[in-house]
Amino acid sequence: MNIVMLVGEGESSKIVYNSLSKDFEINLIIEDTSISKKAFLKRRIKKMGYLKVFGQILFLIYNKILFKKSKNRINSIKKENGLISDLYPKEIFKKVASINNQETIKILLKNQPDIIIVNGTRIVSKKVLNAIDAVFINIHAGITPEYRGVHGGYWSLVNKDQNNCGVTVHLVDEGIDTGGVLYQDNIKTNELDDFNTYPYLQLSKAIRLVKKAIKDVKSGSVKILEKSDSKSTLYSHPTLFEYIKNRIKGIK
Repeated sequence: MNIVMLVGEGESSKIVYNSLSKDFEINLIIEDTSISKKAFLKRRIKKMGYLKVFGQILFLIYNKILFKKSKNRINSIKKENGLISDLYPKEIFKKVASINNQETIKILLKNQPDIIIVNGTRIVSKKVLNAIDAVFINIHAGITPEYRGVHGGYWSLVNKDQNNCGVTVHLVDEGIDTGGVLYQDNIKTNELDDFNTYPYLQLSKAIRLVKKAIKDVKSGSVKILEKSDSKSTLYSHPTLFEYIKNRIKGIK
């Protein structure tokens, strides 16, 4: 099987590559370029309004302090689960301005992958999904469809919904985390965990699941998990005010 990865610039994608490459040959890595902060803020303000976005920015600033306090726990999770963030091999790495541009499509058509693993990128466009006859598999840090968007682990705990605090490996379609669910699993948190450690716990679970999904594609035994009575909700970054309110309630 010809396996290609579409990745973002963050650490999580490097961890996924280093973990998958132990069991599978990854033939190509295409890294997305993050959208500019100006364009990102403009788009978000149009969608959510100034007050909401201002609160989110305040939280991002505050979270830099929180992240330093989380570092020891993060390192412990990485060590316990063998999560390695070494750089990609240069010979299989390509950087593009956007995974949704024509350059990416040309690269995919040239390489003809059977499986495309998606992690940490912007939403993959319809034209890219339709350009190649490959199975697109995404790693989502949340249980779908209940916790689509971002920070699914955090929001599930805010909602006192421990049964849906976990991770999903799913097929990619045109929606936001709406593709068919292949595998899901829950995470267990303790008093040392917080907003910044949940994603590492989720990633450690997700890697095992995506390996199963790849084997399913190779054997032609892919099955979609049916969830009939699930409520679909899209979540975004918390504002500082929301985080403080939830912190008082005991959710870190």
